[in-house]
Amino acid sequence: MGRILAIDFGRKRCGIAATDPMRIIASGVATVPTHELIDFIKKYRAENGIDFIVVGEPRDMQGRPSESTRFLRPAIDRLHKAMPDIKIVPFDERFTSVLAHKAMLDGGLGKMARRDKALVDEISATIILNDYLSSRAYQSEN
Repeated sequence: MGRILAIDFGRKRCGIAATDPMRIIASGVATVPTHELIDFIKKYRAENGIDFIVVGEPRDMQGRPSESTRFLRPAIDRLHKAMPDIKIVPFDERFTSVLAHKAMLDGGLGKMARRDKALVDEISATIILNDYLSSRAYQSEN
């Protein structure tokens, strides 16, 4: 059993989170510029090993793919092309940014820290990964 990597994809930057090797705890890893995402993942994979990648999939309130999904599809295609042997799992990311801001507020972060969009993206990726680990989809696979 190896790590699971999660990505909160954005047009400018991507939040990254990963599990421990036993897949018990999800932790924020980094926020990287989108154009550096594939190189970052390749390096992280070489150093830490990854079994598969969970990508936050934007959805509207009815559960349908949202408008921003059109930016995500080409990114997933590039990931597949760069790493054809790794499984990529889309997973609903509704409300993760709201939950990330709430977590920052509840954690006592100051106003300036809460404005750090890179930190919000990393926390969002961690929430996506935690939600995935708790999901029926993951539970039925293991």
